[in-house]
Amino acid sequence: MKKVVISLLLLLSGITGTLVAQRIKEKKPAVPERVITTDFSKTAGRLNTMFNECVGAGRANEGLRADWQQQLAYVRKECGFRYIRMHGLLTDDMAVYTEDGKGNPVYNYMYIDVLFDFLHSIGMKPFVELGFMPSALASGSKTIFWWRGNVTPPRDYEKWAALVKDLTRHFTERYGADEVKTWYFEVWNEPNLNGFWAGSQSDYFKLYTYSAKAIKSVNPSYRVGGPGTAGAAWEPEMIAYCDKNNVPIDFISTHAYGVKQGYLDEFGNSGTVLDKNPMSVSGDVLQSRKEIAGSAMPQLELHYTEWSASYTPADPIHDSYHEAAYVLQKLKQVGNAANSMSYWVFTDIFEEPGPRFTPFHGGFGMLNTQGINKPVFYAYQFLNRLGNTELVNTDTTSWVCRDSGGNIQALVWDFTNTHPGDSVHNQQYYIRDLPSKSKGKLKINIANVPQGTYALEIYKVGYRSNDAYSTYLSMGKPAQLNRQQVEQIKKQNDGSPVAREIVAVNADGSFARELEIRENDVFFLNIIKL
Repeated sequence: MKKVVISLLLLLSGITGTLVAQRIKEKKPAVPERVITTDFSKTAGRLNTMFNECVGAGRANEGLRADWQQQLAYVRKECGFRYIRMHGLLTDDMAVYTEDGKGNPVYNYMYIDVLFDFLHSIGMKPFVELGFMPSALASGSKTIFWWRGNVTPPRDYEKWAALVKDLTRHFTERYGADEVKTWYFEVWNEPNLNGFWAGSQSDYFKLYTYSAKAIKSVNPSYRVGGPGTAGAAWEPEMIAYCDKNNVPIDFISTHAYGVKQGYLDEFGNSGTVLDKNPMSVSGDVLQSRKEIAGSAMPQLELHYTEWSASYTPADPIHDSYHEAAYVLQKLKQVGNAANSMSYWVFTDIFEEPGPRFTPFHGGFGMLNTQGINKPVFYAYQFLNRLGNTELVNTDTTSWVCRDSGGNIQALVWDFTNTHPGDSVHNQQYYIRDLPSKSKGKLKINIANVPQGTYALEIYKVGYRSNDAYSTYLSMGKPAQLNRQQVEQIKKQNDGSPVAREIVAVNADGSFARELEIRENDVFFLNIIKL
């Protein structure tokens, strides 16, 4: 009898164990939840808008084109950029400098005037990059890019200084000293790279000295700085040089990109790999601020006058929906460390490697050549729509703000670096169709919202949502787009809300919304008080 009881117990325990195992097997894994909790009544201060202080453009001569000007006016209106920086202000295609038969300088600012008058007409200011060298003033023939910017030092530094002084005087006469005081003058571009500067570091410091003193001789309140280096280089050396030699400097400028190899590859032939370091780009900015804080001039402004995921205008990550989330991630990580982060650049009308032959070629722009909005454009548009007061928020990948009208805005994203690693270049990976994986539920809770009726608009950027490149892929990647195809891509990716509804907030003041979020999704919630 005892053996029978034991056998029954063993049988029952086996059946029970099997049933438990089946239940465990059948039980679905918990869906990840990300919860953002904020309070309308708890503010963190004024929103820092360094993200749209400045934007980049290829070269000054491109700014004389009608389509370039149309695109800039659009980006200025939608994204709120206040300054613009570009190469080539003094190159031969801008017809600024020559000399007469006796070697006397001849100045001409007609092309610059057309460009700067246009900027002024749309409410933008120049972040003046002084470069490259007019060939009549150059010490050599070394050039860079398809448009042949001369990168050699001046053969006569006094004549260079006279040109800079006369140009600054011209700006003062044309726009007024009060206006020019609001501008920035940056001396040269990436002089730590041989491709951009044929001289040494000491040669650059000499060029900077002559330039800064020439500008300050016109008005000591005008702002000048540098070194505009690649990879956050020469910052301590620049400050130490200016301090030791009593050379004026008002800001430090430098550049950073989020790929792991190389600098200066306008054709993208060497291949790039998106850095897996979660603090790429932003870590450089924080280090720059630390270096300034520990220097003899701790109050200097810091301007990153170029930055993006990749340093080449032949990198398909620029066209990808991943770029929108990437940009937001880096800007959030930077916090208050920089006075500006100038995205390089606003348009694919950009000819460093020469005119491009396909509508999506990995160009730097927020818009492609035909004016199609890329996903990164919407990241900046959403940033520009945030209210001017930030709410206290412990979530590290979102902003929640309010404006003076009682409206609320939430900008939320997921950034997931899905790049497979060093064995695959961006040029192979980001040209593919890249479906996103689920990241679970996103819950947004806002407390103490004033009672009333609100219109809720939800906008989204992600895979096949305001994702022009995916639409282009679905067309078979035509080498040229006809007018109908351009309009089709624009229509399918026009930034319209993905949802609209009327929401009643009761006396308890609670607002809640739940969304499905996937890798590299960007959501913008606009909660408008009616």
